Amino acid sequence: MSRRFILSDPAAQDLDEIVSYVLEQSGLQRAQYVADHLYEAFQKLAEAPGLGHKREDLTCLPVLFWGAWSYLVIYKPETKPLEVVRVLHGARDVEALLGGAE
Repeated sequence: MSRRFILSDPAAQDLDEIVSYVLEQSGLQRAQYVADHLYEAFQKLAEAPGLGHKREDLTCLPVLFWGAWSYLVIYKPETKPLEVVRVLHGARDVEALLGGAE
């Protein structure tokens, strides 16, 4: 399967932090499972970039949001390859983390 998506630097850092946290809390097998699930979500979005929804209450950026368990995959549907902008836990202050960008 070809990788038709890229992770922005913040998204790559988000993913590293998520996997590190799960590794500390639940061990290697669970961390690998979470990482695999998120990569499957990225690939699914690359194959069908219209999935998800806008959240104009959180950002004016031209991005869509897709839920993967407790995480929000925030991505630019118009980019080729598809760019994953952030991967954030839904309980975090998403609006602040996106910087209220215009």
